[in-house]
Amino acid sequence: MPVSHTAEITGLFRYPIKSLTPEPLTRVPLQPGRTLPADRRYAIENGPSGFDPEQPEWKPKIQFLMLARNERLASLDSRFNDATNVLTIRRDGQTVASGDLETAAGRAAIERYFAENFQPELKGPPKLLSGRDHSFSDVARKVVSIINLGSVRAIETMLGGTAVHPLRFRANLYLKGWPAWSELDLVGQTLAIGAARLKVVKRIVRCPATNVDPVTAKRDLEIPPTLSRNLGHMDCGIYAEVIEGGEIGVGDAVAIEEPKLI
Repeated sequence: MPVSHTAEITGLFRYPIKSLTPEPLTRVPLQPGRTLPADRRYAIENGPSGFDPEQPEWKPKIQFLMLARNERLASLDSRFNDATNVLTIRRDGQTVASGDLETAAGRAAIERYFAENFQPELKGPPKLLSGRDHSFSDVARKVVSIINLGSVRAIETMLGGTAVHPLRFRANLYLKGWPAWSELDLVGQTLAIGAARLKVVKRIVRCPATNVDPVTAKRDLEIPPTLSRNLGHMDCGIYAEVIEGGEIGVGDAVAIEEPKLI
């Protein structure tokens, strides 16, 4: 079903460290060919991956600590300071680790916490990876991830009315106003948000990370199997590439740009 409705951004998030705490934003500049600033800028390597920060290349998420297998990550409250590059991690209200991620000593402080507290999940010494402008996304392309809240509500119905926290899907943009699942038909189309333009390039296939409650850190739902049983696929959400820059923010309208006639 083609999308004719204009949507609205209700939530805007970045994830500076892969699989750690979402950070809400009010407004953010987008640049062509880039992710949201600092989104998935760092990752915690779980065993040797061969990642070279001088020549960063995409690696599959299985190489890192990730919610799909390490749900305890959701019990941590992390905050990244752009000005100082300092990551602070809290657990139950107490600071458990802090360090400047652009220094060896700062990275070592974070690595030490995971080495001491994430056995036996570790496949080797945990290593805090930085790739400068590299993004440790689940896909090789530099994208913005988008979730239609109408589809989240549809999943709740599939689950018999069980509430589904939207942050299970760890999207950059959360939108309201589109019919459930209509976003899946937008691949190849262009979204207009103010001056910014984003081309939808791919559906998002959901993994077991969505089974983890971002508040309780419990693996309490089976979202991919639920999608498969009800829809015949496990897709929920879309990836889009920024093709024209501009600032976007919560409350902005998201329109489907009509193709230009030649």
